[in-house]
Amino acid sequence: MKSLKAKAHELKKEITALYYAYRDPDTGILPKLILLFTLGYALSPIDLIPDFIPVIGYLDDLIIIPALIKLSIRLIPEEVMRRSREKAQAEPLNIGKNWMFGILFILIWTILIIYVVIFTVDLMRK
Repeated sequence: MKSLKAKAHELKKEITALYYAYRDPDTGILPKLILLFTLGYALSPIDLIPDFIPVIGYLDDLIIIPALIKLSIRLIPEEVMRRSREKAQAEPLNIGKNWMFGILFILIWTILIIYVVIFTVDLMRK
């Protein structure tokens, strides 16, 4: 249990570092887009796979979020990531679940679902 808590604390520090890397002017456009998605998904109270679904409900917490964090870190220049980690250590943020990210993800999922429904209905009419 202590190991899981330590890993969770480490992930929280990495998310803070990713936030600082996102704000760094030396971070490129593609890494910033991936970072925005990663931070949005990690901080959103809405999960892609709801936690109440047995076993796979925690899949995003155990696999998707760490994978997005690793991908983001790989795309960020090493110097930027080093500076961001130092800043995260010196100036930790109170990062928790953010309902603004949740609303954004609900909006995105709603638009995607509407698009798929319209596309499917259009295909069925032909």
